[in-house]
Amino acid sequence: DIDLARLLLGAHRALTADLAAELEERGWPDLRASHATLLLNVDRRTGTRLTELARRAGVTKQAVMVVVDELEMRGLVRRTPDLDDGRAKVVRLTARGRTCAAECRRAVAAVQARARRALGGRRHEGLREALELLLETEEES
Repeated sequence: DIDLARLLLGAHRALTADLAAELEERGWPDLRASHATLLLNVDRRTGTRLTELARRAGVTKQAVMVVVDELEMRGLVRRTPDLDDGRAKVVRLTARGRTCAAECRRAVAAVQARARRALGGRRHEGLREALELLLETEEES
C-alpha cells in the first residue's frame, strides 16, 4: 500500500512534468513549473511585492528571489522600487513576460483539462474538494 504523501508527491510530479511538456510545446522549453507559478502570481498592472509573491506561492522570500533572478535573466520580469516603501521591491512583467504568462495560463488550463478528462468530472471535483479540505485543516493547525 502506498501512503497518501507518496501518492500526492507522485501526482504533483506527473502534473509538473505535463506542464513542462506543455510549455515546451508552446515555445518555452526552459520554463519550469516554479517559473509559471511566479509569472501567474504577478499582478499585470501594478506588479507584486516579493513578500506577497512568497505568500501566494507558499514559499520563502528567498525561494521567490531565486526564481525572480532566473526570470529576470530571461527578460520576463524586472524589479522596480516600491513607491510606498523604499526598502521593498516590486516585481513587474516585461512585455515578453506578459506573453509568456498568457502561454502559462493556457498551458495550466490544458493540463487541468487533461486531468479532469482522465479522472472524470465527479472524481475530479471530489479530489479537488478533498485536497482543499486537507489544506484548510493544515492552515488551522
